[in-house]
Amino acid sequence: MLKWLVFLVVAAYAAGFVLFATHLPHPPRALPRADGIVALTGGGLRLDVAVTLLEKGVGERLLISGVNTQATKRDLKLLVHGRRRFDCCADLGYAAENTFGNAKEAAAWTRFHHYKRIVLVTSRYHMPRSLLEFRDVMPDVKVVPYPVDPDGGRGFPNTMRNLKSLHSEYWKYLAVTFMTSAGLEPDLDRTKPTAESRPAA
Repeated sequence: MLKWLVFLVVAAYAAGFVLFATHLPHPPRALPRADGIVALTGGGLRLDVAVTLLEKGVGERLLISGVNTQATKRDLKLLVHGRRRFDCCADLGYAAENTFGNAKEAAAWTRFHHYKRIVLVTSRYHMPRSLLEFRDVMPDVKVVPYPVDPDGGRGFPNTMRNLKSLHSEYWKYLAVTFMTSAGLEPDLDRTKPTAESRPAA
């Protein structure tokens, strides 16, 4: 009986992982419209995409959440090839150390600017959990996902390293699902800052 129970649990976990991996979100075909844009650090492509969305007028302002305290706005502007709108309309958030911190930082930013609709930019595999945490922290704000392929469009996962990252993200997603349902704060994956930014996941 116990063996069957273990088998069912393992099978359910494996099936859930397959569904999670095969149903990762894709970027929308048309540019979304929102009050603001929030980009989570942890991959250069995330910031490149977010800045491009800002330059195209998708949102009034951009928040880059989870920035290393040693990085300046000029540093990031050079890194992502920002232009005039980056100078006036990009804000750097230094407080977040994980995804839950990103959500709290973004919630404070949206309240300050009285935004009701934001575009969230992060990696495809990180988006499901990010949406859970953001929507839990700011239930009155419409969060529009804009996932970025961490491999630059070559598909994910395509290496054992990516598969390991995806599996790690899956169990974190399950943990956050349980914790938010139970009314707990999903304060997971604290990280150390890198040279340019603190990775969100």
